[in-house]
Amino acid sequence: MATGSDLEATRRSRIILPLPTDILKPALAERSPLSSSSAFKPAQDLVSAKVAPDRPLVIVDVDEVLALFVEGFERFVGQHGFEMRFDKFALFQNVYRKGDDNHIDMLVGKTLFDDFFRDGSDHMDPAPGAAKALAHLSNRADVVILTNAPEHGRDERARWLKRHGMDYPLVINSGLKGPAAAHLAARTNRPSVFIDDMIPNLDSVATDAPKVGRFQMVADQRLRHMAPSKPHAHERIDDWDRLQAALENALF
Repeated sequence: MATGSDLEATRRSRIILPLPTDILKPALAERSPLSSSSAFKPAQDLVSAKVAPDRPLVIVDVDEVLALFVEGFERFVGQHGFEMRFDKFALFQNVYRKGDDNHIDMLVGKTLFDDFFRDGSDHMDPAPGAAKALAHLSNRADVVILTNAPEHGRDERARWLKRHGMDYPLVINSGLKGPAAAHLAARTNRPSVFIDDMIPNLDSVATDAPKVGRFQMVADQRLRHMAPSKPHAHERIDDWDRLQAALENALF
């Protein structure tokens, strides 16, 4: 992997800049409206995800919900001459070359982000209690993992999930998650819930699938106090033991 100034010149033609309010998850910038259901075309992995019409449904994000993404990213960039300083709820704006006063630019950040998803998942730990909670819920509900990982990280993400006991149908999404969540929830006659760390995704589900229960979770303790929330719209629970109980109450 290239480091330092070599990263500046790579992949410029493919850079997608994050939304100003959502820099923690760059993939969200690929679809900016809160809802785009009318133009939504479900991908094959979404269509083929197993959802039984007579079982409740859990739709769950990966990064900072099932996985300690930022912690793993911090370890990964540290091996390549960078460090993270947690000043804001952000990703690239918290990454610095060691000894520098200014954070890296977006092009360097996107390159690191892409490389992490390609071969850096071993640096990432599961969120405490996540696998146990999903295993318990899956006895009575279907579970679908809906993540905004880049397509080139699909296989690595699937391997990571399986390795940590979360081998459920995996859907790689692009942009806001409301349309995909609505597509999944429409296939069951039972209650559905959606868990994510990002307010734009939760708002999107509220718009496109208002009957789906929405829960916000931020797994990394260092980010929790900085993470925006809307408690009047989406219940915020940052602990999987308590979240499991809330999900059971909503589903069963």
